Amino acid sequence: MPFIPHTHADKASMLETLGIASIEDLFDEIPERIQCADLSDIPDGVSEMAMLRHMADRARQDESGTCFLGAGCYDHFIPAAVWDIASRGEFLTAYTPYQAEASQGTLQLVYEFQTMLASLTAMEVANASVYDGASALAEAILMAIRINRKSKSKRVLIPASLNPSYIATVQSIVTHQGIKLDLMPTLDGLTPISDIDFENAAAVVLQHPNFFGLLEDADSLTTNAHDADALVIGVVNPMTLAILKPPGDWGDTGADIVCGDGQPLGIPMASGGPSFGFLCTRMAQVRQLPGRIAGRTQDKNGNDGFVLTLQAREQHIRRAKATSNICTNQGLLVTAATIYMTLLGPQGLHDVASACVHNTHWLVDRLTELPNVSMRFAAPYFHECVLDFGEPTEALQQRMLNNGILPGYPLTGLIDNGSQAMLVCATETRTNQDIERYRQVLADG
Repeated sequence: MPFIPHTHADKASMLETLGIASIEDLFDEIPERIQCADLSDIPDGVSEMAMLRHMADRARQDESGTCFLGAGCYDHFIPAAVWDIASRGEFLTAYTPYQAEASQGTLQLVYEFQTMLASLTAMEVANASVYDGASALAEAILMAIRINRKSKSKRVLIPASLNPSYIATVQSIVTHQGIKLDLMPTLDGLTPISDIDFENAAAVVLQHPNFFGLLEDADSLTTNAHDADALVIGVVNPMTLAILKPPGDWGDTGADIVCGDGQPLGIPMASGGPSFGFLCTRMAQVRQLPGRIAGRTQDKNGNDGFVLTLQAREQHIRRAKATSNICTNQGLLVTAATIYMTLLGPQGLHDVASACVHNTHWLVDRLTELPNVSMRFAAPYFHECVLDFGEPTEALQQRMLNNGILPGYPLTGLIDNGSQAMLVCATETRTNQDIERYRQVLADG
């Protein structure tokens, strides 16, 4: 659909019809004191050439070297075909698929994405994505409160081993809606189930693997939470589900809601964003699932077609009945993730996850051979591990960066004596040479 700007004659005609003298008169009910302030302090624009040079200089600042950083954003290899296809005009500039007859390609892609995520998590239904993993968890908590009518409270248990960015986001969103968040303590990096007070809890959150990369006892926690009539919200890294038991199979009956961040599925790190969140649940709770859902149906001639169904956003229904006003669908990133999962398939995802596990364990083995380096926690881990370096990590980080190595995520303030600890990660992109160089630079001091 072409964009045709209004001509001066068009504007004059509309103003005459409305009986006003200028466009500014449309906003005369806005008090002058809150109208747009003086813009004289905004600098003049620059040329396109100067802007591109400036942004290129900024981009070079992000080239920090060989990456051993994880903590929720991972340096995975992305096949060239992923963004080559996602950048086609049909995907790159596609608008929201309100008109099914004009949006079959987009709707089918969303449908395939939902199917893949439901399969990975062993859940029955997934939505078309949300803004990111942290807001997905906030949505999951709000959804759990709506579902669990047995609970007389709005008490939700969240583990201290949860990603701290997720904790901060959830606190910002849900505590203003009367929900009480109780932090479950950690013991040696894990959530001690025997110490959890499940009484009157509407929902329990579990990140597995947790922020420290450790494998929680997801089966026991899920069963104990359900025995106390609390719902279970699983927070997962989708890449790990190629190997680990999916949350839909945790315990006796599985998690009730599953969420996480889709960045590992073909989305570049890009200085920390953007990414997309996913949200899955059981079919019995599908009407409480926020966001869009694409469904498959048949037209009157029996041909398969795709439509938006159960649209729960405020654009589609009365605001008071909307399940969410914040569940932004990340369409372009979902496109890339769907292409990525299609290209790799189940075996490809398994191979990538296996390589991540192998590389991280090899990294940890090699680094802990050095006299001052040790594992902080003894529990099994997936593809991230907390290492104690025996010295303040602030200076260590700078030394490593000067040698072209991004060594990990500092844990100052997040664990006891965290100023000497970092969370390290080695994905499938790290080679033995990368790991040996990390060890050598660290050893050289």
